[in-house]
Amino acid sequence: MGELAARVGDPAFLRQCAVRYTAAGFGVPGEAEVRSWRNSWPPLLRALVRAGLSDLWVYLEYGTPGGGRRLDALLVGTKADGALGLVVVELKQWQSCRVLDAGRVLRTDGVVTAHPVFQVAAYRSFFRHWRPAGAPRLDVRAVVVLHNASAEEAAVLRLGAPAVADIPVLSGADLSAPAEDLAALLRAGGLAAPDAARRAAFEGIRWEPSSRLLDHVGSVLEGNSAFALVGDQQDAFLQIRATAALHLPGRGGSTAPGDGTGAVITVRGGPGSGKTALAVRLLGHLMRQHPTTRPRFITPSGTLRAHLLDAVSGHSAARELFPGIGYLRAAARQAGALVIDEAQRIKRGAHGLPPDLAAVIEHVPLAVVFLDERQIIRPDEGTTVEEIHAAAGHLGRAHHHLELTGSFRCAGSAAYTAWVDALLYGTPRPWKGHTGYDLGLADDPFHLQQWIEQATAAGHTARTTAGFCWPWTRSRPRGATTLPLDITIDVPSTSPAAPDRTWHAAWNAASALTHPDDGRPLAPHNQLWATHTGGHQQIGCIYTAQGLEYRDAGVIIGPDLTWNNDHWEAHPHHSHDETLRYLPPDQYLRYALNTYRVLLTRGTHTTRIHSTHPTTQHMLHTLIHPTTPAD
Repeated sequence: MGELAARVGDPAFLRQCAVRYTAAGFGVPGEAEVRSWRNSWPPLLRALVRAGLSDLWVYLEYGTPGGGRRLDALLVGTKADGALGLVVVELKQWQSCRVLDAGRVLRTDGVVTAHPVFQVAAYRSFFRHWRPAGAPRLDVRAVVVLHNASAEEAAVLRLGAPAVADIPVLSGADLSAPAEDLAALLRAGGLAAPDAARRAAFEGIRWEPSSRLLDHVGSVLEGNSAFALVGDQQDAFLQIRATAALHLPGRGGSTAPGDGTGAVITVRGGPGSGKTALAVRLLGHLMRQHPTTRPRFITPSGTLRAHLLDAVSGHSAARELFPGIGYLRAAARQAGALVIDEAQRIKRGAHGLPPDLAAVIEHVPLAVVFLDERQIIRPDEGTTVEEIHAAAGHLGRAHHHLELTGSFRCAGSAAYTAWVDALLYGTPRPWKGHTGYDLGLADDPFHLQQWIEQATAAGHTARTTAGFCWPWTRSRPRGATTLPLDITIDVPSTSPAAPDRTWHAAWNAASALTHPDDGRPLAPHNQLWATHTGGHQQIGCIYTAQGLEYRDAGVIIGPDLTWNNDHWEAHPHHSHDETLRYLPPDQYLRYALNTYRVLLTRGTHTTRIHSTHPTTQHMLHTLIHPTTPAD
């Protein structure tokens, strides 16, 4: 560490760190990231040296195996009893903030973020719950360092809750404490330099969830009523379970009787067919019955992943079970069983099948891939069952394919999903109605908004989505209490005595909007827009709705897709999605139809549609009986 402390201020050293950061799979560090290194690393390392801890081993930006976390700093030493002592360090450049509640703080720049004590406690929990049997004994400690804060400012963040009472919050003044006191303040008292063998033992640990964590989270996932299985979901689950038993070692370490070549299972199903419910239940089963395979669940949908993490938020150590899509190749090297949902969203390679998915097919003993080819919404996406089948055959892997034909979202109405498919891909036909499902037409966006407000007031989860046909302002002024009203739709008057009107609305928020005074949530982060309080007041798009559902769905078909002379026409110049707006109309049409198919099939009980194009609205009027907001 002494050598590191001498080099940390060297720009060349920071450039080397940036290269290592990218090589580790974290992406290219932004200027804010590098600035935090430049500002936070030197005061920490100076304090450690002054405390006589130069011989400890330090890891900066230590990444956990699933890619779910990066620790600012991790100190590793040896205790007198031979155990490894770890100190997880959370570094903050803040000077002051205000505690909103047990888990959140409001920074002076108006950003609401996790309380750093609970944040570092979750990191500590990772080491405690992911230490495999046979690994060196660990004594895991944690500390928060606010090197720019005064003693009074740091004291605001200190907590007395029993679970975190032993996690100190140090100020800049604390880092200037007498050298004989500093090691204890940094929670590194009693730690000596680890020898080469102990460092190698630590670096050789293959972090994996403990049986206790697997049982706990697996029980939660399998027992959650939201993931209950019926019909062909249950049939598919039984078939996948049997295949897993053939290819994977069991709970007691028994060897699977398979031939060692492994298997790939594809599961295809339309909107509401239960793909995600089945995928999550499958993860729970693999965790409990095949724990040594280190099962993981990966989806390219950041929105779906955010909701899954939210579902297990009470089990912070479970985060590693849901790595980001950027860690697909790493998971292919580490996991013996992998569940991939929304696979059609994975970025394609130069020669078809995404290289990372090809690595999964080649190396993972059991890969279960869920997809729907009619939910391909961008030209750089589009994995298909046929491509996976060909890759599996080329690599000598068994391939099994399953279809989910049921519809559990739209009140079980296969009639409605069939009507949507006919509308977009075939010959539109009148809606004849279906018991339990309510489809209607909204005359204008004002009526649609009123209907959403009424549904919300009645206690229902109601959301409106739209085609990406208006700009989206992602940034907002400091201290803002409203979102930019980027969406504007002119509504002509139907009466000579009444003026024309313009409807204004905001897109979902790029970051959560909270009241600057009391931290009240005003708008959820876009990834949680579909379920969290206040989401009904913003408009969602394809990227925040895909993979999710809500009771009542409002859909605005924008000017990028219009009906003209018995066929759909695409107008990519009306799109504000930079990856799509410059496509030829005939190519854009496919993605527009798929996009609106997704938006039209999110509602579990009710859908209301409005088109901004008069001719298209008239065509829909001939198919759907118009409704009023009170219906």
